[in-house]
Amino acid sequence: MKGRQLTLTISSLLVGLVGCSSNASSIPTVVEVPQQNDVWYTEAQAAIAKAKTTMPIDKPAKNVILFIGDGMSVGTITAARIFEGQRRGLLGEEYSLSMESLPHAALVKTYNTDMQVPDSAGTASAMVAGVKTKAGTISVNDNVQRGFCSTALGNETTTAWELAAERGMSVGVVSTARLTHATPAVTYAHSADRNWEHDVPNIAKNQGCVDIATQFVNFDKGDGIQVAFGGGRREFLPAGVTDPEGKNGKRKDGRNLVEEWQAKHPEGQYVYDQTGFNKLDANTTRAFGLFESSHMKYEADRRHDEPSLAEMTSKAIDILSKNKEGYVLMVEAGRIDHAHHDGNAKRALEDTIAYDEAIKAALEKTNLDDTLVIVTADHAHTLVMNGYSARGNNILGLSKSKGKFSQDEFGKKYTTLTYGNGPGAVKGERSDLTESQVMALDYKQQSLVRLSSETHSGEDVAVFARGPQAYLFQGVVEQNYLYHVMNEALNLSK
Repeated sequence: MKGRQLTLTISSLLVGLVGCSSNASSIPTVVEVPQQNDVWYTEAQAAIAKAKTTMPIDKPAKNVILFIGDGMSVGTITAARIFEGQRRGLLGEEYSLSMESLPHAALVKTYNTDMQVPDSAGTASAMVAGVKTKAGTISVNDNVQRGFCSTALGNETTTAWELAAERGMSVGVVSTARLTHATPAVTYAHSADRNWEHDVPNIAKNQGCVDIATQFVNFDKGDGIQVAFGGGRREFLPAGVTDPEGKNGKRKDGRNLVEEWQAKHPEGQYVYDQTGFNKLDANTTRAFGLFESSHMKYEADRRHDEPSLAEMTSKAIDILSKNKEGYVLMVEAGRIDHAHHDGNAKRALEDTIAYDEAIKAALEKTNLDDTLVIVTADHAHTLVMNGYSARGNNILGLSKSKGKFSQDEFGKKYTTLTYGNGPGAVKGERSDLTESQVMALDYKQQSLVRLSSETHSGEDVAVFARGPQAYLFQGVVEQNYLYHVMNEALNLSK
């Protein structure tokens, strides 16, 4: 019989009328439905069949990769999916991202202990340390008051990266943001304030607190950090010293931490551009790359003078995989968040696709049976899709339906993507828009509330996973739960 069939079980068919016993066996009956040959129907049936073949991998993992799309809300994922699908010549909505192929998923609650709408420091700390904490603090517990060094001393948490290094595993961190920025910093540093990247206030210094960049160089758990790629040269160089691209350092203590790292790790290779990155080869066992003075370029602005997130991820896996004991790696797409703060959806979507390419590279390089891959975000943003746009309408364009531009009650056009707040709001009447205007790379989507920088959102974010213990992601979980899944997979602590 062609097509897929719906099986119905019918018991006790007209028992009294036909004189059958009430104990008669159930009789399965096959019933055809008229939509069974519809493409949507058959695709869903194929998806069911595939899902039935996906079995939980309930055994220890050798490696863990934690992907964090900074600020990648569920709405960002949806818009990026359509954006990339349309770039590939499709209507867009039917396209699927690499991250969406991971078989296990859940929603994650992102609030900090003191904030309904969180920041990246508190959220990332929860993921790597297993406990929620306050906004603005780096891998410390909830007893710490932001900006008060004395409260942090003795209240440091031990991160999964530290535990892995102490067990002999290799550890790494990759980011398109500064390596000393909130999310990457939580893997190796402990601080009462995320802003203490290259310096701490005198009172904090006198109390014994150390800046984040120094903590990176001083990381001495196990064999240290084998791979670190990102931006942030200025945090490691003294003020007055010019880097290879003509930018000045920011350190006031006169220390050149790049040189200190090189002295500490003579076998390591320090690189600062694409040329140096390309020279990292099969003989490389430790690498430190700082590709910008501050954050790395947005993907839309990258001109191949610095590596992509996918290239950095792939290279990091190559280096870390040399350790037979396994590795733990964080990969952050930090600039999704920055584009959202600027109200610039196009750059945010470009960086989300670059993030997805990095995930694809990791999936291709790793073994399903021994590597737990987790893909998530630290928090959401106020990006929304609205306006009843027709199927296939350009996701960055003006809302259009039935061949006509959508209009508000004042006769003005609007885009499908808008923000709840941000720099795109105006005083007085909302301006009318043109298609060429809203498609420009630098266009800032209109928003409701005028702010110089768009804010985070308190919405849940998604987590996708595959590999050993990935099935533990179910339902809605607290953000610190991610650490415990990694710990369950690697058995790092009790």
